[in-house]
Amino acid sequence: MNALRLYPALAFGAAAAIVGYALLSRRNKKPAEQLERERRTQLTLAGRIIDGNVIDVLELEESESGRQMILLDYKYDVAGVTYEASQDVTHLRQFIDLYSCRLGLPASVKYDPHNPGDSIVISETWSGLRTSPLRVATRPVNKSSTVV
Repeated sequence: MNALRLYPALAFGAAAAIVGYALLSRRNKKPAEQLERERRTQLTLAGRIIDGNVIDVLELEESESGRQMILLDYKYDVAGVTYEASQDVTHLRQFIDLYSCRLGLPASVKYDPHNPGDSIVISETWSGLRTSPLRVATRPVNKSSTVV
């Protein structure tokens, strides 16, 4: 007889747990842009630096939304394993010159030592892109000294 009295209490407890879980799972989550920014910040602060190469810069247009997306493809080696990765640099356009990024351009890559596949080449506060040897500024010539 006591077991029959527990069933309504158990049913009410289960229903309350389901409603609580539903409410917690529907609360506001961080947007994808903010999560990506936090990932770049974490890699900038705690990532290890290694040499890599830029493979290509791709400009894609998403058919559904119509927005343009810019991907920076690069590769790097960690402990004998070659990784090829892409970074969405659409929101970082002001920090890079897309026309100077070309096949074989050396770059520094920051990666997570616990997950070497997680890496970046550029963030808001750090850039691993190196200047092209063709675009390196030369020292100005001192015009006051003349050679005889």
